[in-house]
Amino acid sequence: MEHQLVSIAIAAALAWASGIRLYAVLFLTGLAGHLHWFGWNSPQSFALLSHPIVLCASGLLLFTEFFADKIPGIDSLWDAIHTFIRIPAGALLAAGVIGSQDGEAWTLAAALLGGTITAGTHFMKAGSRAAINTSPEPVSNWAASFTEDAMVLGGLWLAIQHPIIFLALLLLFVLLAIWIVPKLFRLALAMLRKLKTWIAPPSPREQAR
Repeated sequence: MEHQLVSIAIAAALAWASGIRLYAVLFLTGLAGHLHWFGWNSPQSFALLSHPIVLCASGLLLFTEFFADKIPGIDSLWDAIHTFIRIPAGALLAAGVIGSQDGEAWTLAAALLGGTITAGTHFMKAGSRAAINTSPEPVSNWAASFTEDAMVLGGLWLAIQHPIIFLALLLLFVLLAIWIVPKLFRLALAMLRKLKTWIAPPSPREQAR
């Protein structure tokens, strides 16, 4: 029972963290499997992540993401592009942890739930970062980015060492995401409309209407 609880927490943590720092998750998961950190033997489906070539690739992408996420504007562009990468990756990682032990039905369930968790994390991150970028100074952006780095490392460690605490905090995060993501989405739409008026101001005829 305890082993299953740890597996569920790890699957949820990988999905959650993938919405924030996907390449950190891929690199750390591969490295943990390669070095057997925390005594965790990574699932067979993760064996490829531990290959030296894949570790080099994920490490390079981690390095790139670390700095891209610290530059206002570039971070939002990076988030927009990774909407199509983080969510399926989070689903696959969650399925890889659970499905390697419990068969096809659990694999599909883990993928669906994992993808949903990743989507919530990703949209919450992207929306909050877009709101922060309305400020011209970069300090708040850097503070948010370094906080996210710490959250990912702390969350992965907590899922392995204290799975019940992590799952409880994850539940609180999900409730927060349900409340705040629609607000961030409306804010992003308002910002896009404002940006559109700056780029292409309405003509006198349109203003007269």
